Amino acid sequence: MSEKEFIRARASVVIAFAFCASLIFAASAQRKPRVVIVPRESERRVDVLIDGQPFTSYIWPATLRKPVLYPLRTASGTLVTRGFPLDPRPGERVDHPHHVGLWFNYGDVNGVDFWNNSSALPPEEQRRMGSIVHRRIVRAENGVGRGELEVEMDWIMPDGAPILRERTTFVFYAEPRLRTVERRTTLTALDRRVLFRDNKEGLLGIRVARQLEQPSNEPTTFTDASGRATTVPAMNNAGVTGLYRSSEGLAGDAVWGTRARWTMLSGKIGNEEVTLAILDHPKNVGHPTYWHARGYGLFAANPLGQGVFSRGREKLNFALEPGQSVTFRHRVLIFSGPVSPQQVEEQYGKFVSETK
Repeated sequence: MSEKEFIRARASVVIAFAFCASLIFAASAQRKPRVVIVPRESERRVDVLIDGQPFTSYIWPATLRKPVLYPLRTASGTLVTRGFPLDPRPGERVDHPHHVGLWFNYGDVNGVDFWNNSSALPPEEQRRMGSIVHRRIVRAENGVGRGELEVEMDWIMPDGAPILRERTTFVFYAEPRLRTVERRTTLTALDRRVLFRDNKEGLLGIRVARQLEQPSNEPTTFTDASGRATTVPAMNNAGVTGLYRSSEGLAGDAVWGTRARWTMLSGKIGNEEVTLAILDHPKNVGHPTYWHARGYGLFAANPLGQGVFSRGREKLNFALEPGQSVTFRHRVLIFSGPVSPQQVEEQYGKFVSETK
């Protein structure tokens, strides 16, 4: 072989190698991670692993008055939920101890508050509140790109009697830069009529990490429907970068108390750009939902409490008769990297088309 032929042959090998490497890289980039659901009932938890790394856990510790998903992470492993009260971190707020991870409950069910209950309340107040109790794991399914966990709970009144049976399916989706939690919750009234009296404390909530709060220099006091006041103090805003934006084009504090198909919360945690988005399905009662989205880190969708948000122009007072059911469908998106409202809108279109 001549030197020129040798050079051409070597060049062909290099090109072929580079081409194969690019195919391998492209395939790796498109590969969907594996989602594994790991029940640990003796520890009162179910862990959700993505390619062997922790994403979140469904937990029902004795110190909480409801099961929650806690904590939540981005695809790179960054924590996006507040640590307090389960695992406090330096510099974060310590108000509202009932705000833990991602949860689902309501502030007035037949006159009983399920939203504000926590072990931080005095025993006499806890006895007047409702609790949500995990009953069983119905099924857990692993898969490529998605996994499912179905659970059953009871909503318990202060006298110990169950008033609602809850059946919830969590669908966990995994993509290279996106983690998704879809929550499909069916509530069934048991032996009596159940009234969800119009109340601002509800329904699907997340308490976010300090960095995703909106910067604020003013202390604020919030009062719940029963008159209990909680003061949220002013804090150092270093590293606090959050900003709400809704599907209706509103931003910042203007999002609170307005209706929208979805709302996104964007900011930076360290060097990572992070966006959380909650999507409200058109089949949900009260759609498009009102947003109970506070700058101090509460990010919640409330379709049932319309009176406060509309300043009295609307009222819902949704009710279930004995044996009647209602289903709520939501998706929570956790993006790693820059995201536009248009990209969230595209995800919303997928949610509507994929979830019946």
